[in-house]
Amino acid sequence: MSLPPVSDLVALYQQQWADLTAPGAKYEMVETEVRGVPMRVVKDAPGSMRDIWAFTAAYGDARYLVFEDEVLTYAQAHAIVRSLADELVSRGIGAGDRVAVAMRNYPEWALAYWAIISTGAACVGMNAWWTTAEMEYALTDSSPKALICDDERLERVLPIHDALQDSFGLSVITVRSDRELPKGGARWNDVADPADAPESLHAVAIDPDDDMCIFYTSGTTGFPKGAQLTHRGSVHNLLHIGFMQDIPKGMAAAAGIELDQASAPQPCLLAPTPLFHVTANNCLLHPGTAVGAALVLMYRWDAGRALELIEREKVTSMSGVPTMARELLNHPDWETRDTSSLQALGGGGAAIQPDLVEKIGEALPTGVPSTGYGLTETHGIVTANNAALYLAKPASCGTIVPTCDAVARDELGNDLPQGETGILWVKGPIIVKGYLNKPEATADAIQDGWFNTGDIAYIDDDGFVFIVDRAKDMVLRGGENVYCSEVESAIYEHPAVAEAAVFGKPDDRLGEEVAAAVVLLDGQTLDADGLQGFLSERLAKFKIPTTIWFLDEQLPRNANGKFVKRTLKEQLL
Repeated sequence: MSLPPVSDLVALYQQQWADLTAPGAKYEMVETEVRGVPMRVVKDAPGSMRDIWAFTAAYGDARYLVFEDEVLTYAQAHAIVRSLADELVSRGIGAGDRVAVAMRNYPEWALAYWAIISTGAACVGMNAWWTTAEMEYALTDSSPKALICDDERLERVLPIHDALQDSFGLSVITVRSDRELPKGGARWNDVADPADAPESLHAVAIDPDDDMCIFYTSGTTGFPKGAQLTHRGSVHNLLHIGFMQDIPKGMAAAAGIELDQASAPQPCLLAPTPLFHVTANNCLLHPGTAVGAALVLMYRWDAGRALELIEREKVTSMSGVPTMARELLNHPDWETRDTSSLQALGGGGAAIQPDLVEKIGEALPTGVPSTGYGLTETHGIVTANNAALYLAKPASCGTIVPTCDAVARDELGNDLPQGETGILWVKGPIIVKGYLNKPEATADAIQDGWFNTGDIAYIDDDGFVFIVDRAKDMVLRGGENVYCSEVESAIYEHPAVAEAAVFGKPDDRLGEEVAAAVVLLDGQTLDADGLQGFLSERLAKFKIPTTIWFLDEQLPRNANGKFVKRTLKEQLL
């Protein structure tokens, strides 16, 4: 694509921004108080995600969820959701309650999610990789009235089921499992039968700032924190995604920029990442459902299988972590599979390297690359960059979404001038309510409505954000956040360990792998296999270090006695 000068593109971009947010326009904004803090919100925003789900019934017999050879239409999905929601209400579940979901990317994940939030309850998204101990922590912390899980997760929860049931009345609904049911358990087909579905959902009052979802994100304490996502935040993330997609369309119409995007009778989105993250849930399931798209679910990521599905289902967009896009383009089947339906390829969870942006642009004759930056704590995207401006500014993750403000601050909390690098802070209706049961962590992260992302960034004169470095002590492995302190805490449980430091090791495929340096107590012996086996009982597989150095000398320290990981990495890598 031949690009106009960047200054011309920015001018077109800013004009479209002004037009889309003008009085009477689709994204007109007004100021209101959100939990006591003045903020901008979209004037005509729906009140809840239940409202979003309700109007998708109009898509009727259009394809909705595709998994292997299974296909559900919107009409069929709505009947199942009404049936399950009716069952949950009959169990006394409603506003203020929680229901956990733990399973692979089966259609039942999405159906359970819509049923839960339609009752006014909050969905607790459980990481499907968690061990029994990790599941126990999250279930105890969130105290859901029910857990909807597949066979593999049921096997992990059975050893702790009775104790949890006695503690807060947990009951289990099993999905795709023939395993014997625990006490009080039920099977999905018995409680989500479309033949028994009522004509409508039960009436329920939902406040925009009610909890809608609890997603767990690791913290510096080594224990996961349950981020409280609200209906208002999720609705506005959905609107932001629409806004950021509408801008390049308007730019093309206003200036004749040829995006050459092929039309399709129905959008079809490939979901290669887990639905228990905002990346797939809030940034794919939500917008895909809202526009009546078909959502193609993958049991696990495999580039060859993804290419098969793109060809078979005429996928128009795939959004995952950057390594997935790279693996698609590098796969030997890329040249032989029909990928002409693809109009967008990109994603988030990690920075897309500039060379990959260019390769995507070259590989999609009818499409464009895209990226976004965001966190669990922001319900999804904080910035987005796509189409011509992404090709013009490939190192940027884009501009801040319209209802939000952002600033770079120094370590003392002082605002820095435009263009200077500092810690990125964000304010707006997409900031989570807080962390469940953790008032101190909430107060530390959210101050007067401003959220400390912990990421190092600068904002250029055009308002585009450039992420310089990630949050301290976090490894980003294939889109999964691994917090070093959590892994270190698990390593320290081994009786032979004296010192441990965990950090990221560069990896061509995943971006980073988890690595560790360990010093043993005098007289103790331990090797990598032994430590990895020890950790497998305490951590999900993706958190376990793949490279472990056993050192004879103590780890480097600063004047305060803290380990200096920068020096350690220089020595070892």
